Amino acid sequence: MGTTPTQVLAFPNIRAIVRDNGTAEVVVAGNSRVVPAGDTVQELRNNALALIVGEAQTLKRPVRVRIEDPEGNGELIVHPDNKIESVSYDPRQARRRAEAPETTPKTVVPAIIETVPAPEPAATPAAPATVPAPPAPVGAQPWPHAHVAADTVPVPANPEPQTADALTEEAAPTRRSLKETSFLVSAPVLEPATQGWRGTLTRLGLRMDPSEEELTEREDVRTVSQHWPGPRTIAVVNRKGGANKTPTVVMLSAILARYSGAATVAWDNNESQGTLGWRTEKGAHDRSVLDLIDASTELLSPATNAAEIAKFVHHQTADKFDVLRSDENEEGDHEVTAEEVDIAHQVLTRYYRLVVMDSGNTARAANWRRMIDHTNQLVVPVTAIEDRAEAARLTLQTLESRGGHDAELARGAVVIVSESTDTKRSMSGEALKRAKAEAQRIADGFAPFVRAVVRIPYDPALVNGPIRYEALQPATQRAWLAAAAAVAAGF
Repeated sequence: MGTTPTQVLAFPNIRAIVRDNGTAEVVVAGNSRVVPAGDTVQELRNNALALIVGEAQTLKRPVRVRIEDPEGNGELIVHPDNKIESVSYDPRQARRRAEAPETTPKTVVPAIIETVPAPEPAATPAAPATVPAPPAPVGAQPWPHAHVAADTVPVPANPEPQTADALTEEAAPTRRSLKETSFLVSAPVLEPATQGWRGTLTRLGLRMDPSEEELTEREDVRTVSQHWPGPRTIAVVNRKGGANKTPTVVMLSAILARYSGAATVAWDNNESQGTLGWRTEKGAHDRSVLDLIDASTELLSPATNAAEIAKFVHHQTADKFDVLRSDENEEGDHEVTAEEVDIAHQVLTRYYRLVVMDSGNTARAANWRRMIDHTNQLVVPVTAIEDRAEAARLTLQTLESRGGHDAELARGAVVIVSESTDTKRSMSGEALKRAKAEAQRIADGFAPFVRAVVRIPYDPALVNGPIRYEALQPATQRAWLAAAAAVAAGF
């Protein structure tokens, strides 16, 4: 049984356009991808489908595609395993060469046919006629192949001469709509390699194309550099402490802020006291989320200047995002309520485009559950320790059991598996090898149940103290970029 369009998510919006001038493009969420050249329309179609299959494999789910080519338009469902299903295809109407008399029986023939001679006994030859073929059903073919050209249709040995009307109509040029015409057909120029030995040769004057690894990195950079309509909220959750939640919040905030330039805030949504403030740079004040909630009426006033939010957040001068700390008053006993989460979220989404929320360890807490209500993308960090992985599994299971929005978040979650452990700051030799093997085992275990799983190598810069993106090793920076791209792909 085929897949129905309602069973496939409508995002990202994907269009495949094949033009009769020998060019094609695939547009994913408004971003054009270059389709390799082909000698025929069918080759261009196949090359476009290959790009779309790659997109489906990245998302690990089928995608819906609107297709346009010189012969028609329609919709496909493309699966990660290269399975292509046709939902609809409407061929462009073929023009007639001559009108057929009403008494002429209809004849089903492929594409356009030539004139048919009238029977010899007739005193006056009947006017030659053509009848356009009805379009073939498209359900059996993923993207309809090229139609039979007129010059391949058999022609009678002694055709009757064409009438003047038919010749006049045949000679009339087909007028194309200006909407179907574009002079912008040049593909974007691929920038030369900048990394590895290819980059070295490029700098020496020998231009080299980038490697597959560099192209993948460029695509990740493009993904995290987008600006999305409306604010987006990311929730980082795990019911077990020490699962790397706070480092994950800092790294995602830093990368998204650095590359996209969007106003980004990391919010410590712990019900009492969290640790995000300990791992980030402190501003010139001690204000927290409780102070922001108290000032919410003023901050939501149309007369308030956007810069007033700086009184309540702590700016990260190197990584370009802000931090909203939890209440750090040792003598206080206030626990953030669901209503207060609503207020703080309303304030933050007025001033910021991206909100990355740290969380506590209690999935039953009112502020934890209300955070989930506001979440667009769920991120579940774990370390290479089995009880952290088990806590992550139970977190996802709890959300899935609630159904609706919570279950959708669980199925679309990104799991980030770090090779770090609780043992010591410096890890090497057999300990590091065991951590890598355990991280791989955990990653493989989560892969069938979530949208994406990303592994992060061990890096001592993430173990203790304030976290800075530039302090990470290059391999760790690259891994976190891939993690942020996986998160952004879900927006």
